[in-house]
Amino acid sequence: MELIFAEATPPGRGGVSVIRLSGEGARQAAEALVGELPVARMAYFRNLADRGEIIDQVLALRFDAGASFTGEEVVELHLHGAPVVVRRVEAVLLGSGARVAEAGEFTKRAFLNGRMDLAEIEGLGDLLVAETESQRRLAVRTAGGELAKRAAHWRSLLIEAGALVEVSVDFADEDVPDEVPPRVYEIIAEVRDLLQLEVDGFSAAEQIRKGFEVAIVGPPNAGKSSLLNRLAKRDVAITSERAGTTRDILELRMDIRGLAVTFLDTAGLRTSEDEVEATGIQRARDRAQAADLRIHLSDDRSVERSLWQEGDIVAQGKSDLLPRIGSYGISSLTGEGIAGLLEQVHATLRERVANASLISHERQRQELDDARSALLDVEHLPAEIIAEALRHANHALDRLVGKIGVEDYLEKIFSSFCIGK
Repeated sequence: MELIFAEATPPGRGGVSVIRLSGEGARQAAEALVGELPVARMAYFRNLADRGEIIDQVLALRFDAGASFTGEEVVELHLHGAPVVVRRVEAVLLGSGARVAEAGEFTKRAFLNGRMDLAEIEGLGDLLVAETESQRRLAVRTAGGELAKRAAHWRSLLIEAGALVEVSVDFADEDVPDEVPPRVYEIIAEVRDLLQLEVDGFSAAEQIRKGFEVAIVGPPNAGKSSLLNRLAKRDVAITSERAGTTRDILELRMDIRGLAVTFLDTAGLRTSEDEVEATGIQRARDRAQAADLRIHLSDDRSVERSLWQEGDIVAQGKSDLLPRIGSYGISSLTGEGIAGLLEQVHATLRERVANASLISHERQRQELDDARSALLDVEHLPAEIIAEALRHANHALDRLVGKIGVEDYLEKIFSSFCIGK
């Protein structure tokens, strides 16, 4: 692989900037700047110079091929975080024949060199963009190889079953019984059930990864925009006593006790002759219908029945001004009831992700579902067909971790990574 480099830390002024090199000649290119490098995995303080002129004083680390993140020879230069220093070092490296890495190219090389499987890489990508504790925990488990370990266990069982079936086929005319051993059916049922559990938990895991949408719906002047402003602790939405102020959908992203939640402030629901307002109301209806949860906010705890779904929350607004109906009211002005509302939102959404599995990408779900489908209703089939079903399921698990048939998917996944990773 040709020599690549990139700034691994965010560009701009900072305390430290890290330039990472990977590929054949990484050590020689770095030593041309800092002199002899230390032994592998040891950090040394060095002067970094270009043609005799000292540019900076840096920490230099190197990693041997086969023992680095990419699997190649890697060097890291920890510079002071001045953009002018970074630009000078990058210019020298370009002049030496190295090139700037593409987005995700270091991780791609780790995959191609067998340092990470595809499921681990998807988990790493999720970790890089994680905003909440729930997202971080899910990503760390996948990036740490937990899904790959489960897949390896399932494959080992299927290989055992496949070997037993092959014996019954290959030796059918000899002294070995030609019927499929009962152990084969036990393994098929066990693996099929385990795969079903993972597939069933996909939607919940995907929700954790992507986050939830909670729409605030209700009639005009119910306090929807005021509630959004209270949650944001700043003026996100324009509020007015005039009905129909909100025309478009405003969004507020929040971390509610580890769950990523986007609140949607929608147009007041009513019949309007104003074309612009009517368009906003229809968009509000469409977005609210597709949301994961709705907060029905009004002065009298009324509910828009056309949008009501099981589990929705009903709240009375303006509790500082109006007589309370029932036991649940909120005031965006005083903050009364807001903490309780957020707790109810969290409890409702948390219940929906209680059975989350490790798979959170549609590609992963498809591969597991393909493996599961191959094992359905095979108990009364001939041994040769059972053997083929086991091979098909194994191939699907190989695709899950990127051992086969993922070339078309690689560019898509690595393009989402930042340069330097």
